Amino acid sequence: MIITRKALSRRTLLRGLGATVALPLLDAMVPALSAAPVPVRRLGWVYIPMGCNPLQWFPTDTSSSLTRLSPILSPLTPYLDRLTLFKNVENKNAYSAGNHATANAAYLSSAKARQTEGTDYELGTTVDQIAAQHLGRETALPSLELGMDLLTTVGDCDNGFACVYQNNLSWSSPTSPLPAEAHPRVVFERIFGDGGSASERRAELKRNASILDWVNEDIAGLKKQLGASDKSKVDHYLESVREVERRIQKAESKTTDGAVPDADRPVGVPAAYGDHVKLMFDLQVLAMQADATRVFTFQLARETSTRTYPEVGVSDPHHPLTHHSNDPEKMARLAIVNRYHVSLFAYFLEKLKTTREGDGSLLDHSLFLYGSGMGNPDIHDHINLPLVVAGGAAGRVKGAQYIQYKDPTPLANLHLTLLDRAGVQLDKFADSTGKVVEL
Repeated sequence: MIITRKALSRRTLLRGLGATVALPLLDAMVPALSAAPVPVRRLGWVYIPMGCNPLQWFPTDTSSSLTRLSPILSPLTPYLDRLTLFKNVENKNAYSAGNHATANAAYLSSAKARQTEGTDYELGTTVDQIAAQHLGRETALPSLELGMDLLTTVGDCDNGFACVYQNNLSWSSPTSPLPAEAHPRVVFERIFGDGGSASERRAELKRNASILDWVNEDIAGLKKQLGASDKSKVDHYLESVREVERRIQKAESKTTDGAVPDADRPVGVPAAYGDHVKLMFDLQVLAMQADATRVFTFQLARETSTRTYPEVGVSDPHHPLTHHSNDPEKMARLAIVNRYHVSLFAYFLEKLKTTREGDGSLLDHSLFLYGSGMGNPDIHDHINLPLVVAGGAAGRVKGAQYIQYKDPTPLANLHLTLLDRAGVQLDKFADSTGKVVEL
């Protein structure tokens, strides 16, 4: 540990063989008589595939003040003061023969994908990686790229477009896609593992119940330096770490015991889709508390996903359901799927809201864009995208707003504004025409 007479270092680490556990922001990290620390700003993007049922996504109230949410978005009601909705936002560069591939590819890049089935693919550096170049300078991980599916499909996935466009949201350069990680254990080790190979750490964990067992001595020493409030914060944080570990171990033990995974999930993750999503969201919360990274992307499912959702009464595969031809029954079931995804995002927002940091919460200090690169999936359009901005960006976002444009407005404008609110200054991003001044 690094301890000074004035204050505990923000970079204090609990160290053990094969592990480092960073700490959340504590009162002891703020020197006496000093001003409150500037809140860390974080940016994240959550992707939902194949648009939405627009009739149940957009509020019927046309006021610019957001006072009531639509049926699909209703799980987000407790966070109204931290939400901004949009109408008539467009991503022109997603229009192409490969509408599913380009919907995913253009969501964070606002760039036109080169049509190819080979390895000569080309897109554009995505907004999250621009953020990572700035916000990631002081963290162990510049960014985290997460997903729910591990697929090794290659070749042509959508009308002459290489599968790489559907498999990857993040690109560190126009020719460098960043694969998403769906395995909770791997993500956990990225956040907390330090030393030895992944296989060596995993073998050691089998002999030790928890990564925290390795740092017990440091924990005891740390607590001698803390007041009652900080001790409570540390205990709560470490219990959160231990609980996430328990859930990962439970999923791994079930796999070891012979459970057969379905086609859409990797071995060693929770059997239920919702449990898997929540675990991946919880890992993001831990990464924020540990300040392991400040930039996140999370793909809730791939474009053209045929996942079913029996847990909410929908046995239809998702992709065929989106081609509803305005059948009221199919549209109603699509809305149920859309609402289920939103409810999982609401779970994440609740975690952020109830996790205190400094004089606020993680939700107060973060900014997440939840949405899709496709609008109405029945006609494969890329206008009137379903989009929700959540978070406070350390006081730089108003919230409780419904921004409705008269004319189609580039999605790149919103990305440029999110960067600005996180302290990343650019004059232009992709096909942007300006910033969202209302946000």
